[in-house]
Amino acid sequence: MIPARHAPILFAFLLSGMMSFIVSGVAITRAVGIDDTLPLAWLGGWLPAWCVAFPCVMFLAPFTRRIVARLTV
Repeated sequence: MIPARHAPILFAFLLSGMMSFIVSGVAITRAVGIDDTLPLAWLGGWLPAWCVAFPCVMFLAPFTRRIVARLTV
């Protein structure tokens, strides 16, 4: 088990992985269409996207929380 103090990092890791997987799948499917090369192209696009998405989520999360706090009652 992972200690609870690491929950925000684990959350960002999993969320960035899932979101980059979905977004890269949509983008690559639109770019190359659905054919036999799609799985390899998707994987090739997703892994670098995840490497960018994870630090972005970690960096942007505090700012996003502040914006949400100001916009909500």
